[in-house]
Amino acid sequence: MAKELAPFTCTYSEGLPELLYNLRCTLAISTYQAGKVIFISAKDKQSLIQLPRTFKKPMGIAIHGQQMAIATRAEVVVLSNTPTLAASFPKQPNTYDALYLPRAVYFTGELDIHDLAFTDKGLIGVTTRFSCISKINEQFSSTPLWKPKFISSLQPNDHCHLNGMALENGDVRYVTALGQTDSTGGWRSNKAKGGIVMHAPEQEILLQGLPMPHSPRIYDGKLYVLLSASGELIHVDTIGGKYEVIQKLKGFVRGMDKVGDYIFIGLSKLRTTSKAFGDLPISSESISCGVAVIQLSTGRSVGYIKYENSVEEIYDVRSLPNTRRPGVLNHYQEDHLTAITLPNGNYWTAPDPMA
Repeated sequence: MAKELAPFTCTYSEGLPELLYNLRCTLAISTYQAGKVIFISAKDKQSLIQLPRTFKKPMGIAIHGQQMAIATRAEVVVLSNTPTLAASFPKQPNTYDALYLPRAVYFTGELDIHDLAFTDKGLIGVTTRFSCISKINEQFSSTPLWKPKFISSLQPNDHCHLNGMALENGDVRYVTALGQTDSTGGWRSNKAKGGIVMHAPEQEILLQGLPMPHSPRIYDGKLYVLLSASGELIHVDTIGGKYEVIQKLKGFVRGMDKVGDYIFIGLSKLRTTSKAFGDLPISSESISCGVAVIQLSTGRSVGYIKYENSVEEIYDVRSLPNTRRPGVLNHYQEDHLTAITLPNGNYWTAPDPMA
């Protein structure tokens, strides 16, 4: 009888631990299907180690300096790294070189926030249910900042499945959506080939007829997008309105980040029972879930992580720079309550005996 696999069992390419170790970074992935944000680190040059932490339906992840924000089902959680408390974490001393602690929770309601980012205007998110980009703060569920020109009014009906944004110099430059539609769930009727890439400031549609574009990113001044329904990483010619395929992967691609010369891309295993994705042609190819690694200068696939269980769908992939073994605490359990951070010092305190 085969031995039952431990939760979150994964396999990976031989050189991947050494690559992450040499890049001195940790990957953070969000999987709303499993309800986890998972840190993937190189334990050494031969092996990886994971830290799954529970968050309710996590989607977009934003990283800025020592801050991290996570969009969840009905909240946006803001965490801050406190390295001076990491090594002395009471439950696992001398384990972590970074420790992300919850510092604020915005109760947004079910806005279906996808991409999330820290900007000069504050924390903003792609508010997919309302087809707009909004500011996240303590005044409202969100404050709309921008919407596509073809959206006539802000209604909670996911008219175009606006999902991604790419920032440049602190401002939103490009966005992706699954349709140029202005009716309740209008994008669904042509989801496999109705996607668009827009230049946000000019409200100009650069590309259309795309197979479910997600995760637009600007790297070294160039725009890259994932075409989820065809498994392609593309480079967009923003002047000529064309694109070139850098790599085609066997899976539904969504979520990416670049470290050095390497792009890390999330791969999802599509469920045939999924109302949104189950009927896509690529569903027959999406037989595994994990992270693919592309060397940008050559366009070659150079590594992978493959989940054997627990994780089937990934939304976002982000890198934590200069961090080999970070920890993270959520706000659902009480572990974080004894961590006290002040401008002039940080402390672990004893639990309140009267609590």
